[in-house]
Amino acid sequence: MQDYITVIGGGLAGCEAALQIAKKGIKVKLYEMKPVKFSDAHSNKNLAEIVCSNSFKSNLLTNACGLLKEELRILGGELIRIADRVKVPAGQALAVDRDVFAENVTKIIEENKNIEIIREEITKIPESGVVVIATGPLTSKELSKQIANLVNEKELYFYDAAAPIVEKNSIDMNIAFIGNRYDEERGKDEEYDIWIERLKNQEDSYINLPMNKEEYDNFVNELIDAQTVILHDFEKREIFEGCMPLEVMAKRGKDTLRFGPLKPVGFTDKRTGRRPYAVVQLRQDNNEGTLYNLVGFQTNLKYGEQKRLFSMIPGLNNANFVKYGVMHRNTYINSVNLLDETYNLKKDKRIFFAGQITGVEGYVESIASGFVAGINAAENFLNKEKIIFNEKTMIGALNKYISSNKENFQPMNANFGILPELDVKIKDKKERYRLLADRSLETLNF
Repeated sequence: MQDYITVIGGGLAGCEAALQIAKKGIKVKLYEMKPVKFSDAHSNKNLAEIVCSNSFKSNLLTNACGLLKEELRILGGELIRIADRVKVPAGQALAVDRDVFAENVTKIIEENKNIEIIREEITKIPESGVVVIATGPLTSKELSKQIANLVNEKELYFYDAAAPIVEKNSIDMNIAFIGNRYDEERGKDEEYDIWIERLKNQEDSYINLPMNKEEYDNFVNELIDAQTVILHDFEKREIFEGCMPLEVMAKRGKDTLRFGPLKPVGFTDKRTGRRPYAVVQLRQDNNEGTLYNLVGFQTNLKYGEQKRLFSMIPGLNNANFVKYGVMHRNTYINSVNLLDETYNLKKDKRIFFAGQITGVEGYVESIASGFVAGINAAENFLNKEKIIFNEKTMIGALNKYISSNKENFQPMNANFGILPELDVKIKDKKERYRLLADRSLETLNF
């Protein structure tokens, strides 16, 4: 019997899995192909690189991802603890300086005596020992073939898009106004008031660019006819709804963007006292506050088109784009037929999967899957019973969705819709979410 567990992939899920296994006193061999080989979207040699948004989404418990983060904090999730420590201002959200976050994760893993990092591309799944496969949505071609053979399924693809980033000092602050959407949510009882105190006293952290009707219409008209990158023949043109490219949304109707990333609801331009026709939000992207990303502006537009079109936005007329949006291939397996609620492969109990390759979508969701796969890989190694989380918790509901939602399976974010309904009908959405969150935390046991 091997005296270690193999973890393939040093992204968010793989790092969380490795740290959870190491906590049990079990040796880990963590394989990461960077910097020997980089995927099309990665460029940082460190572990736990994040390539799209720098936000881990809301911290509010009435937000599904906020609840999932709190569950991970209670359970001892390591990467959320690190993210909390290196966060940058983002209102109610948890956002990080992506480079500092990756550096911190890498350092902690390098200093862990139970983890050995092996910097090489692994092209074959080990034939013995417990294995966690957390190779992410950009799994290398050779390993993808191995996984396809292992699960006896055709590979599945979807597309994820990353938003552009601009220098803050190139934004016209005579046009922009600073502020968060809505005021901070207030709790309904003492326990929630204590929680909300964590979110208080934060500076307004979004830069907002208002557009009038003429500016918005001109922008959308140009966006609809803009040139996009031509996909290769071997790539399917399937796009995950949760990360829809801006130009695809625009083609669905002129007002689609106003009900999506450019919605003006929750804003008042303090200079005019009125709600703008549309609003483009920019979120801080690094610790220094010198870089901002365009929220919801994931795109497959050619770089020249991005410069031309996004410079039409009031306040970005002379913006310096340090990074343009990109579109890249993502791979996931048909988990509902393949995995159980612990991300264990049904037909080979020594193998676990974790991260976006399982069909969880989002940073926190990937971390959560790595947490579950990691602790259960350790239990498998120690010949102990699996740890299955109650479906009334967000982490348990996500596990169940991935392993049992057989109708029209597609990647899924944490959301309140996957939780079992309350015993009583509550019409008010925020109140219902609050009660679901209360029940989740009360149910959570480890």
